[in-house]
Amino acid sequence: MRWHHPLRAHRDRGGARTTGRHAVDQRPVRDRAGQGVRALARRLLGRPEGVVPTPRRSNPDAVVDCAVYVNGRREPGRPHYDDAYARARRGRDAFVWLGLHDPGPAVLAAVGRTFDLDELTVEQALADGHRPTVQRHGSVTLLVLRTAGYVEHDELTDTSEVIDTGDVMVLLGDRFAITVRHGAAGALRTVRADIEGRPALLAAGPWAVAYAVCARMVDSYLEVAGHVERDLERVEEAVFARERTADIQHIYQLKREVVEFKRAVLPLQAPMRTLLDPDGPPRALHRWFVDVDGRLSRAVDRVAAYDDLLTSIVQSRLAQLAVEQNNDMRKIAAWAAIAATQTGIAGIYGMNFDHMPELAWRYGYAGALALMAAAALFLYRLFRRSGWL
Repeated sequence: MRWHHPLRAHRDRGGARTTGRHAVDQRPVRDRAGQGVRALARRLLGRPEGVVPTPRRSNPDAVVDCAVYVNGRREPGRPHYDDAYARARRGRDAFVWLGLHDPGPAVLAAVGRTFDLDELTVEQALADGHRPTVQRHGSVTLLVLRTAGYVEHDELTDTSEVIDTGDVMVLLGDRFAITVRHGAAGALRTVRADIEGRPALLAAGPWAVAYAVCARMVDSYLEVAGHVERDLERVEEAVFARERTADIQHIYQLKREVVEFKRAVLPLQAPMRTLLDPDGPPRALHRWFVDVDGRLSRAVDRVAAYDDLLTSIVQSRLAQLAVEQNNDMRKIAAWAAIAATQTGIAGIYGMNFDHMPELAWRYGYAGALALMAAAALFLYRLFRRSGWL
């Protein structure tokens, strides 16, 4: 048999500690002990009592993604861009890539304060509709590109939207790359995913992001050009078909869309040549930008050829319309001549003169009608043989 000391503490079924015959709940004692430990921790950490720790900041809605890359590899998590930039500045061979989509003034102002951007750079990133360009503001390089996306449509009308354009700005610093995209076209999620799968290339730093964005934009130009080519083929077939169904307004609409596409592609040539200068991207990325420049040249040639072809199609359609109008005018003139003959004969025989040929003849009325019919038939066959009818 095991003896228990009468004063030994033990637990009852309710969880309270008992000493002897009287049960005493000791849980408040543990709470007071925990409060003492927390108070000691506050004194050691220098945090006054009652101060709640600052919650972790979350990225605003305009932020598509934010990540820190070290030696070409992404660090886990998606930190706030302020924390990410601080981490990138402390690390070696690290930079932060911040992606924004249609940010507002408040978001861009906060981003500008974090990354030490000047006021002009923030204003340029806030507005859309810029032409492709490369600018340097101190230690920050601003690269502007136009985005393009093909809008699917069943048939071409005089209000069809064929090409949707926008712009994307790339701000490059020593430890950061900021992409600001305006418009629905040119999403950069796939760009980030692709470049993250190539850590050796991403290890070149923020300029690797600029290369990835440029490559994606040029590839999208070529994709859109392929879709536009099919629209051009359909329009060309409709214009030169035996039974023409192409409306001139539809061709003009496609012409306007191609001109907008041309304004997005052609002006990028000069900034791309600037990026090939020795003072531009790192030497390790030079050959990659040369490849992008080659593909851009192909896109420029195709878009320029499409614009010239559409101009020829418009001129051909206008010439066809002029010919059709001329044919219509000749038909109208032929029928007017036939009608004028009848009017002339009827007008002469309708005069009330006493001495006119065949007025007293029994068959004069029938003879006049026969003369009018013979004249009409003769003129009709004459105009028909000459191609006027």
